Amino acid sequence: MKYELPKLPYAYDALEPFIDARTMEIHHTKHHATYVAKLNDALTLFPEFTGKTIEDLLTSLHLINETIRTAVRNHGGGHYNHSLFWKIMAPPSSRNGGTSEGTGGGEPKGKIAEAIAQAFGNFSNFKEDFTKAAATLFGSGWAWLTLDAAGKLEIRTTQNQDSPLSQGERPILGLDVWEHAYYVKYLWNRPEYVKNWWNIINWKQVEENFKAAIK
Repeated sequence: MKYELPKLPYAYDALEPFIDARTMEIHHTKHHATYVAKLNDALTLFPEFTGKTIEDLLTSLHLINETIRTAVRNHGGGHYNHSLFWKIMAPPSSRNGGTSEGTGGGEPKGKIAEAIAQAFGNFSNFKEDFTKAAATLFGSGWAWLTLDAAGKLEIRTTQNQDSPLSQGERPILGLDVWEHAYYVKYLWNRPEYVKNWWNIINWKQVEENFKAAIK
């Protein structure tokens, strides 16, 4: 069984004006597609690893033959991270600067809102801390809200395409801060990209991620 590039749950231009259609198309059809292709290529060398879920691969990297371990870490991480990333975004609602009645943006509700308030004091504190982590991460990587092994929410960053799964944590929310995620529209201004990204977060999906993680 080969891994496949997932379809986006919205059109390439659906996240405008915050992420432009050209960036989304390149990001999905070139970058993510390349991670999937190279992951499949690596696994052909060791068929015993095919058929496993991407979560299984990333949570047990130490069991992967060292010949392909780095490829699985990089390309498997890229596939998993992006698959999560697409889902935790949604078209912005008109109240958040969009032109449609989308569901992106606003503030979380339900259990994830309660957990964020408990861990960080309030949503505003969390937003400030997450924004700082994402804007100041040196080089390419990701900013995350994760659930650690003790069941505590934490803000983490990872380099390159490393996944929190490989560090024993469950990702709840993730932001891609590689330059390919924003350079067409924002050039060098990553902080502006991070600030605008809050307008397209799909908090319903984040809530589902959190519920699945605490089971």
